[in-house]
Amino acid sequence: MKDRINRLMAIRKLITFNRIRSQEELMGKLEKKGFRVTQATLSRDLKFLKVTRRYDEKGRLYYVMPESLHREEATSQSPLRFDEGFVSLEFSGSLGVLKTLPGYASSFAIRIDRAAKFEILGTVAGDDTILIIPRDGVPVKDIRSSLKMIFPDLEEKL
Repeated sequence: MKDRINRLMAIRKLITFNRIRSQEELMGKLEKKGFRVTQATLSRDLKFLKVTRRYDEKGRLYYVMPESLHREEATSQSPLRFDEGFVSLEFSGSLGVLKTLPGYASSFAIRIDRAAKFEILGTVAGDDTILIIPRDGVPVKDIRSSLKMIFPDLEEKL
């Protein structure tokens, strides 16, 4: 199970930071990172991660993670200043507890959930506290990295 999670995280990072146009190209990049997968396994992984394809400016298809498609939507729907509402982030084991000013927690949680980061299974929000639930086997540093991508204005505080 841990190998699968590491492979899925590697796929997500490769697609997020590279313009990958085919499964063959992705398989080659994965192999360089030490992952040997069949085409069938890679297809299942892409489906599980909800990877889609998008056209670039020259009309060529490339893979896109769902959080890339939702990032603009999540940003535009949030009138709150997240840098003003953030209080702290702490972890107990792999569970994260994000503290906010009163009334901000649900907006933070909605933005985290809509970003659809693979590392974060979901959130539970109160008025000023959010429980961040990671997927099994995901290290805290990867959860922090995901949160920094969701809230770039909070990078220094996370």
